[in-house]
Amino acid sequence: MIASDGTGLVGLGDWAEQLLAESTGKEGKGILPVAVESPTAAGTTGDDVLAVTVGGSLHVGEAAGAGRDVAVNGPLGAQFLVWEFATALAGRVIGINPFDQPDVEAAKQATRDLLANPASAQSDTEPVFTDGPVQVFGPAELLAGASTVDDAIGKVLGALGDHGYVAVQAYLDRHADKKLASVRDPLSKRSGHAVTFGWGPRFLHSTGQFHKGGTPVGVFLQITGVVADDLEIPNQPFSFGTLQKSQAAGDGSVLEGRGRPVFRFHLTDRSAGIDRILKAVESTG
Repeated sequence: MIASDGTGLVGLGDWAEQLLAESTGKEGKGILPVAVESPTAAGTTGDDVLAVTVGGSLHVGEAAGAGRDVAVNGPLGAQFLVWEFATALAGRVIGINPFDQPDVEAAKQATRDLLANPASAQSDTEPVFTDGPVQVFGPAELLAGASTVDDAIGKVLGALGDHGYVAVQAYLDRHADKKLASVRDPLSKRSGHAVTFGWGPRFLHSTGQFHKGGTPVGVFLQITGVVADDLEIPNQPFSFGTLQKSQAAGDGSVLEGRGRPVFRFHLTDRSAGIDRILKAVESTG
């Protein structure tokens, strides 16, 4: 778990997340980095958790994982050097090559295949059920008996193993739909497991490598939504909305092909759908 300690190095956790996940998550091995909101956020403690603060105001023993935590203190340039060296060293210890990304290309190719036939992207299946503004997709056997978003979240968490994690993948607008990011903390509290949150398609080039090539214990929750104001891409036969939909569908198909459980909540009304998800996460247990 990586958290800023309040010294102003905003975004460093996201950068370190990309570096660690993409560099070490391969051959069924790797380190899962989870950028969290603060040193006291949910998920910063546990037998298999190392809590890391970055900045300089907190020292070893002062963070949530006192006794097991690490404080990486120093200016931005020094942080870059330390994290890059540590990542290369971790790769050597784990026994993988930290300088390639063999599984990132799989999602890219799946996206290209769907863009060659845009009408096929996420259009050949019906939702398992619909709860207000949220259409729920996923393995029918894992969603058996579910009829509400509350039920579906329980099924997502029920697919976790003892040392699993949930990856929430939001193919939405990270500015207009930013309140969805607050789902990570309560979902981690409820599950007692690591929960990552990533905006698509950014995470495809960061934690996306770990999702497909790393330790196979993840459960994946995609969040997609209707596109009200789509834009055409110059000199391409598809729009930005179609591109985003194809990226979500392509990544989901690759994950499913590798035996990972993939659920998807599609929001027919983005604002109401996000509120429905947040209410379900915070009110059920």
